[in-house]
Amino acid sequence: MLEKLVAFCLRWPWTVVLFTLGLTAGGVYLTVERFAIDTDTANLFSPDVSWRKNQMALYRAFPQLENSIVAVIDAPNPTAADDAASRLTAELKGKPLLTRVWRPDDPAYFTKNGLLYLDLAEVERTVGMMIGQRDVLTPLAEDPTLRGLASVLVANQKRAAGSERATALYLAGLDQFSQAFETTLAGRPAQVDWEKLLAGGKESAPLGRPPETRRIVLINPVLDFTALQPGGQAIEVVRKTAAELGLTKENGYAFRLTGDVPLADEEFATLSENMALNTAGTLVVVSLILFAALRSPKLILAVLVTLLAGLAITSGAGILLIGRFNLISVAFAALFIGLGVDFGIQFATRYREERHGHGDLEPALLHATQGIGVSLTLAAVSLLAGFFCFLPTSFLGVAELGLIAGVGMIIAYFATLTFLPAAIKLLHPPAEHVPIATHSLAAVDHWIAHHRPLVLIATAAIVLAGTPALMRLHFDSNPMNLRDQRVESVATFLDLSKDPKTAPNKIETLAPSLEAARELKQKILALPEVDHVDSVFSLIPAEQDEKLPLIERAATELRGALYPKVKPAPSDAETVKALAAAAKALRAAVAKKPQAPVLRFAATLDGLAKAGPQTREMARVAAFAGFEKLLGQMRDALQAQRVTPDTLPEELRADWISADGLVRLETTPKGDSNDRVVMGRFADAMLAVAPESSGAPIIISEAGKTVTRAFLEAGIFAFVAVFLILAVALRNAIDVALTLGPLVLAGIMSLQAAEMLGVSLNFANIIALPLMFGVGVAFHIYYVIAWRKGVVDMLASSLTRAIFFSSLTTGTAFGSLFLSSHPGTASMGELLTISLFFTLLAAFIIVPAFLGPPRHATPGAPDAT
Repeated sequence: MLEKLVAFCLRWPWTVVLFTLGLTAGGVYLTVERFAIDTDTANLFSPDVSWRKNQMALYRAFPQLENSIVAVIDAPNPTAADDAASRLTAELKGKPLLTRVWRPDDPAYFTKNGLLYLDLAEVERTVGMMIGQRDVLTPLAEDPTLRGLASVLVANQKRAAGSERATALYLAGLDQFSQAFETTLAGRPAQVDWEKLLAGGKESAPLGRPPETRRIVLINPVLDFTALQPGGQAIEVVRKTAAELGLTKENGYAFRLTGDVPLADEEFATLSENMALNTAGTLVVVSLILFAALRSPKLILAVLVTLLAGLAITSGAGILLIGRFNLISVAFAALFIGLGVDFGIQFATRYREERHGHGDLEPALLHATQGIGVSLTLAAVSLLAGFFCFLPTSFLGVAELGLIAGVGMIIAYFATLTFLPAAIKLLHPPAEHVPIATHSLAAVDHWIAHHRPLVLIATAAIVLAGTPALMRLHFDSNPMNLRDQRVESVATFLDLSKDPKTAPNKIETLAPSLEAARELKQKILALPEVDHVDSVFSLIPAEQDEKLPLIERAATELRGALYPKVKPAPSDAETVKALAAAAKALRAAVAKKPQAPVLRFAATLDGLAKAGPQTREMARVAAFAGFEKLLGQMRDALQAQRVTPDTLPEELRADWISADGLVRLETTPKGDSNDRVVMGRFADAMLAVAPESSGAPIIISEAGKTVTRAFLEAGIFAFVAVFLILAVALRNAIDVALTLGPLVLAGIMSLQAAEMLGVSLNFANIIALPLMFGVGVAFHIYYVIAWRKGVVDMLASSLTRAIFFSSLTTGTAFGSLFLSSHPGTASMGELLTISLFFTLLAAFIIVPAFLGPPRHATPGAPDAT
């Protein structure tokens, strides 16, 4: 049948070539126009697994948690941080590419109710401090001018003299005013920090706001899934807006983005970095290897065009079958090159051998088909079965790769038996005058034949010695370890992970009601793996009955300061007179015991008195701009009212209670939330008390179990399928065992070596296992078929030459992955290279030792003819 197929192609070569090139053009068009890659690692798994169902239920209830941009602002001080976050939020709201912009620490709400969230002792201290400053705040509020300031500071100098602590605070305050006024006299704008002033010179946050210098703004963007980086335009809007607002390093800010969208976009950027250069380099090296293998530019061109045509058709078929690639299935190209070129080299090498023996081109192609057709077909069918065995598993990433790779094997097989012979006929390479076999390697064949027990014992010893390493092998299911940790989104994610308050790796749990959520929260808090639980209850302050009277008392005591009867502003002449009088009074007060801060401040008052009216106005603004802001914050803070879930602002409440009444609990683990062991224990503990939970730790932990289970299932299915195929084809159980036995040993040694070299299995490199299974099956089938035909001196045969150069091209394709900027892709190339080494070791050394001499040796035939 295969000879008839090849004969047809030789009879109508142009028809075959043009038809294939038409399919190739279609594949290229589909790839260019509809190429898309899904970088969400959660979508590598079936939506039917329990943890994926939980995740989708969470996103249905709280869609704002999915596809978000997290803007992280680090500022010089808490006030600047709060101001920057407020300005950014206000500016981003209403932008066309952003659907929602909000702050989890709603500033308006927490400014009004911030005191309620402090500990009772802290409320008492804060309220006491405000009331204690009444004698300063009230007169300043009534006369917010330089006259009023001078009068108050002179009066306070006398009050502070009786207390050493009061004197120290007073002098520190004078230094702040002196510094601001000196800056003003120098012609530069300045502003007194009243919050720091009232806190005794200590850095403080805005009243009722977090004291940290970091703020977070959450953004839901509009994604363009037709673009390679769906969030690219939205991210650009956010970055441009931040730059326009001055949130730059030059102004003392660190502005960074992380979250689902930046992580996915920057990961794709890393994946595509140097891709064109690596691909071009790979093709150049493959071409050189093909030249060494085939020695004919026309023959090399035929194999390369066959390979590229099959790759383009496979890519188009993958898009038609699935619609987009994932982080694993996108590696089908390396897989196709590695296996597709093997088919081409096997056929072309056999053609060269037949051409050397028969002379004419067409008979040589037909004899090559007759000689290689059985083993090529058996290898292709085994590869197809091996890859398709991943289809029923829950690991969709590899299942989709298996589908594309299986279809690719069909395409590569038929391209090798149709397009390649037609192309060879049209190109008409010259005749072969030199034998193809490498007879010098017969000595190695003879050594293996005479030392079979030694080779087999050494193999067993190596496998047994590596058993401890195999037992230590683990699957790293943390997707962060597959990303370049130098890029901004990943570095920021890891930075947030260090603080339990901002750690992204949390577990989300849904409860049907507030009462159920309250009970579940208590169960979760009892777990030793849990640091804390955030929920709508976290927004309900404790001890409100004790705190609200304290706040009401402060509001009453400070009414004169908060709602003052403002005096008429003085004239400039009156201001000058007040400044001069205050300076004179201060000098007189410390005449007997001079105090440098007092004399410094008196000097600045004199300087302001002698300056122009514009300078004095600048000094007034410097002194009172922050004061007026402080009074506004105090006014808001002292209006706090009882907080219940129903009184929360809708935007804040919507983060914790869904539209249909589901209540969200967010649990943070103890320890490093990005550590695999910590996440595993945390996830197991949470699932034990709340099996409906979701979130990164559960996804990472359960995904590892899903992957392990999927590969065990697929491995068993593939092994059984290939075993049955070989059993039907070879009809001899011993021959089947001789084919698969060395392959199993090569797989075990590959995993042992990977562990010893510090290469752990992950979502990306785990495809090395089915890929090398496919490569190994093909190589071993070629040998067993030749051995059954009676071939002796296997390493000296043209078959080994074809396998050697095929492995070099495969190794080159894998090596190009190792050079990728993407750590996951690089680890894939690393494990593939390790696996290829042991696959070749098994094919060249272990297989001949396993097989021994042919049962029916063919005299005078040292190679696989």
